[in-house]
Amino acid sequence: MPAQPLRRSAAPRDQAHGLRQLFAGQALRFLPLVHNPHVPGAGAVMERLCAALAELGLRTLVVDAADSASRAHQLATVDLAACIERLSPQVAYLAAGGLPMHFLDSRATLVGFIEALGTAAGQVQADVVLLQAGALDLRRMFAGATPRPLLLAGSRPDSLTHAYTSMKLLSQRLGALAYDLVVAGDVSQRRARRMGDRLADCADHFLGAALRQVAVVDPMLPAQAPLTADLRTLVADRMATPASGPAANPLAELPVSSPVRPAARRPAPAGHLN
Repeated sequence: MPAQPLRRSAAPRDQAHGLRQLFAGQALRFLPLVHNPHVPGAGAVMERLCAALAELGLRTLVVDAADSASRAHQLATVDLAACIERLSPQVAYLAAGGLPMHFLDSRATLVGFIEALGTAAGQVQADVVLLQAGALDLRRMFAGATPRPLLLAGSRPDSLTHAYTSMKLLSQRLGALAYDLVVAGDVSQRRARRMGDRLADCADHFLGAALRQVAVVDPMLPAQAPLTADLRTLVADRMATPASGPAANPLAELPVSSPVRPAARRPAPAGHLN
């Protein structure tokens, strides 16, 4: 997952450079990506997210703990950092298939896995941990915290239904009520916005949850393709917003799109979201 090269200058010349300065020294951030088995191309989504983070001068540790991920190295439970692969100066990668359950504690949480990732991220000098896992595992990993999960959907109707099911589990069992959505596929901005509207309708009506940003990633585009404005906005907004609270005041002028607002109509059942 090669990240785009960074261009640095001595003084701020644009807003992105100013953001890089503001982000400097910021505490480690976790970006939980909810695995969706109905969405092919999740790897391309993570690649694009890393590129957007690199534009902000942030280094990313990608941790794939989804059911479909490659199995973790047998030494990972002993020395997590030693199993991390450096892909570029901005991106490191950890295959973590099956690894989280080694950290299951007596309260049935996986908080120890998050703590271990935090330590390993520090050793590889990562600013952000992009963690892909299923909704149930994320619920156990972030027990006692209130993350803002990033949902995945695609062109198949069942992918949006799965995204809503994940949102329901995380909102009811973790208390997470703010989300973002990435639509992966050859999908128009208009259709992606319509999908986001339907998901926001159901989230607001049934869960009291909200969808803040919607972005599209086409997995078929080359890795060198320019980042889309909506993905840049989503990532910048994520990094400007504390894990539990409104956007930080120093970044209040960041131009982000308005949250996806639920329509006045009554939402369709989850099985007809798309």
